[in-house]
Amino acid sequence: MARGDQFAGLTVAIITPFKNGEIDFNALKGLVDWHVAQGTDCLAPVGTTGESPTLSHEEHEKVIATVAEHARGRIKIMAGTGSNSTREAIRLTKFAKSVGVDGALIVGPYYNKPTQEGYYRHFSAIAEAVDLPYCLYNIPGRTGSNILPETIARIAQSCPQLVAVKEATGSLDQASQVASLCDVAILSGDDSLTLPLMSIGGKGVVSVVGNIVPKDMKALVNAFQAGNVTEAQKWHRKLFPLCRDMLSVATNPIPLKGAMQLLGRDTGELRLPMSPLDETGLAKVRKTLTEYGLL
Repeated sequence: MARGDQFAGLTVAIITPFKNGEIDFNALKGLVDWHVAQGTDCLAPVGTTGESPTLSHEEHEKVIATVAEHARGRIKIMAGTGSNSTREAIRLTKFAKSVGVDGALIVGPYYNKPTQEGYYRHFSAIAEAVDLPYCLYNIPGRTGSNILPETIARIAQSCPQLVAVKEATGSLDQASQVASLCDVAILSGDDSLTLPLMSIGGKGVVSVVGNIVPKDMKALVNAFQAGNVTEAQKWHRKLFPLCRDMLSVATNPIPLKGAMQLLGRDTGELRLPMSPLDETGLAKVRKTLTEYGLL
């Protein structure tokens, strides 16, 4: 197996369901069951889509443990364990390993904007402390700075635990440079760029839209992997409006939770400072869902 192939295909960054302000753990288990039935390859709890910034440390761990225990052996789990504190990221990653996840999704430290040397030391320290495969999550639009391809290659060279990169810079040039410098699996961090990224060697996607249409996202990935580019392009064109609106009507996961509420699959509750869509935004999401054939 090539480096990172265990996370090839469709990983869904699942929401954290809330009810009356608290995490609905029964609903969370139901989401795991649904994704197993849909054929999703892997789940990523407590990522950006899972509203990790507003969960307490105790809640964060409980979500990981609940998903890992309920999923056991039925679907892979890549738990969100990133932090802007290296100590905290190590603690969360150790916890995730202790409950039996398959890997960790570790976002670049946000807000404090480390230097490239700081990024290298951060990810190296995690790898040194915890023997668990991880996917580096590079999303400069959220974190405030970019982890350069040379830095990713440097980490990959010294840390065999780094097996994949969730590429959410929006730059195919950056992704191409990562691919040319090291052998980690590249996973799209933007649903709409899944096909373009796979065309330069990407292995799959960590998906938001997969919360709604996992079978369709997997069909796109599978078609390309099977060499059926025309079929993959058809799926890309069908999925594009849905992918665009889930990430552009408002900040993720606001549109997604609105969509799941409209589909009767979630309460739609968010935690402050995330606030629900206004009527205009909700109407746009409803129109997109209707045109896709979901409503």
